[in-house]
Amino acid sequence: MSALAAFVKKEFLHIFRDKRTLLIIFCMPIALVMIFGVVISTEIYDAKIAIVNASSEIHSQKLIEKINSSNYFKTVSYLRSSLGLEEVFRAQNIKLAILIPQNFDKDFGNGPPPTLQLIADASDLNVATTLIGNASNIIQAFAQENAPPSGAVLPFQITTRMYYNPEQRDVFMFIPGILALVLMIVSAMMTSITLVREKEFGTWRVLSSTPLPSVIIIVGKLIPYFLLSSINACLILGLAVFVFGMPIHGNPVELFLVCLLFIFTSLSLGIFISSIANTQQAAILASMVGLFLPTTFLSGFIFPIENMPVWLQPVAQIVPAKWFIEAIKRIMLKGAGLGQVLTQIYVLAGMATVLLAISIRRSRKQAT
Repeated sequence: MSALAAFVKKEFLHIFRDKRTLLIIFCMPIALVMIFGVVISTEIYDAKIAIVNASSEIHSQKLIEKINSSNYFKTVSYLRSSLGLEEVFRAQNIKLAILIPQNFDKDFGNGPPPTLQLIADASDLNVATTLIGNASNIIQAFAQENAPPSGAVLPFQITTRMYYNPEQRDVFMFIPGILALVLMIVSAMMTSITLVREKEFGTWRVLSSTPLPSVIIIVGKLIPYFLLSSINACLILGLAVFVFGMPIHGNPVELFLVCLLFIFTSLSLGIFISSIANTQQAAILASMVGLFLPTTFLSGFIFPIENMPVWLQPVAQIVPAKWFIEAIKRIMLKGAGLGQVLTQIYVLAGMATVLLAISIRRSRKQAT
C-alpha cells in the first residue's frame, strides 16, 4: 500500500507541476458550465420582422403598436401587400412576417373572424418556433383585450407558414453547423498540430535548411489538408442532399466556392495557432478553446445568436463559423447568390488575411 501511495503522490505532483494539465482539468469544466449557463436561453429580443398591413385602419394600427411596444420584435419593413415578401426575407434577413388582411377592421368582432398569418424563416427552426410563439401570445393578448362584450368568440384567428423549411426538419438546421465543425477540425486543428509537431521535434530546422523557401514548405504541408477538407465538404453536402433530402436552391458551384473560402480561413487559423504554440499539447488546447468550443456554442450552430445575452453577441461576430453558416444557409435554403452573401465573404476573407499577416510576422520574428 505504501508503494501505491507513493506512486499516487508522484502522479499528483506531476499533474500539479503541469500548468496545461491543470488548465484542462479545472478551467474546461468551468468554461463549459459558464458557456451553457450564459448561451442557452429561450428568449429572443429585437428580432427583425416585417408587417404586411392591407387594412391600415384603427384596429390594425393598434395591433401594430402592441407588437412594436414589446421587446421581442423590431419592425424593419412595412408593406401593403405580400408581393415581394420573400425577397424582403432574403435582403433584410427578416425572421418573421405578420400579415394583416384587408378585411381585418371590417370583420373585427363582426361575423367570421379575420385570419392573421405568421410567416417565419425556418432555416433556423428553433428561432422560428420561438418567434411564432411570442407573436401568437401578443396577438392573443390583443384579441382578449379587444374581444366583444360577450367574450364568446375571439376577434380573429392565426395561421402559420414556414419559409425555406416547410417540413420543419431539424436536420436542415444542423447540416451547415456540422459542415463548419468538421472543416474547422480537419483544416485548423490538424494543421496547427502538424506544424507544431515539426517545431517540437526539431524537424522544422532541417526542412528550413533545404533549398525550398519556407512558404513552399508550409504550402506543401497545407495542400493535403485543403484537399481532404474539400472532399469532406463534398461528402457532407452529398449526404445532406441525397440522404436527408436537403435542397440546394442556390448555385452549387457558388456553394462550393464559399466552402473553399472557409477552408482557407480555417487553414489560416491553424497557421496562426502554430505560430503561438510550441508544443502539440498547447496546440490541441488552443484549438479546443479557441476553435472547437466557439464553433459549437457561439456560431449559431446549436444555440441561436439572438438568444444570447447582448454583451455576448459581439463576441460571436469574430467566430468564422458564424459567417460561414449564415452564407451556407442563405445559398442552400434561400437560393441566394454570391452577391447576397458578400458581407460573409468579405468577413471570412478579411479574417484569413489578418491571421496570415500576423502569423507571417510572428514566424519571421521567431526565425531571427
